[in-house]
Amino acid sequence: MRIIIAIDVIGGKCVRLTKGDFSTSKIYNENPFEVARQIEENGIQFIHLVDLDGARLKRIVNHKILEKITKKTSLKVDFGGGIRSAEDLKTAFEYGASQVTCGTTAVYDPEKFREWLSAYGPERIILGADSINRKVSTNGWMKNTDQDIVKFISDYFEKGVRYTICTDIEKDGMLQGPAISLYREIIAVTGVNLIASGGITTIRDIEVLKEAGCEGSIIGKAVYEGKLTLKELSRQC
Repeated sequence: MRIIIAIDVIGGKCVRLTKGDFSTSKIYNENPFEVARQIEENGIQFIHLVDLDGARLKRIVNHKILEKITKKTSLKVDFGGGIRSAEDLKTAFEYGASQVTCGTTAVYDPEKFREWLSAYGPERIILGADSINRKVSTNGWMKNTDQDIVKFISDYFEKGVRYTICTDIEKDGMLQGPAISLYREIIAVTGVNLIASGGITTIRDIEVLKEAGCEGSIIGKAVYEGKLTLKELSRQC
């Protein structure tokens, strides 16, 4: 299972939110590149870089940070946040993203999302599938829908999606463990490469996700709050 470290960016700074609430934003480092360098130095290969400014403004914003990380480190970056147009998607890949996560577009413009999936391939496009009370959430978690999260992922798996990041928003930033029962259910009904996100706090959480069959796990606040160290996590890679 891949260990993936989250770097969320607002105003060029590395931050974390609680349950996706922008009013809870806490700055952990003024320089996201410095965080990325520390991740690389500890032997971890993957990061999940989220453009929270882009999510709010509905367009890519922090692509220069993406470019600096991909040019000056060997990290493989999954980039998300604000990808609404073909130009945004092209920019993310041109600035070095290995994979790009798209969620809102997949909900509101499925035809466009399927075109992107066909153009770039299922290895490079990740379905962003975040939920609250089992209902899909969009627009940087600022808008909720009536779509069931498991059906949403299952339907897209049948249409060619091979990777999905799934966050239970109620778990995000709470440091109380991941939504393991939800992940088990998704894995049971699809063959998708499931990347777990939200609530991961202990090495045991990671072991349980691995046992459940998750392809990757994204760890954020637990690292920034010192619950897990990068050195500990590198031993799980």
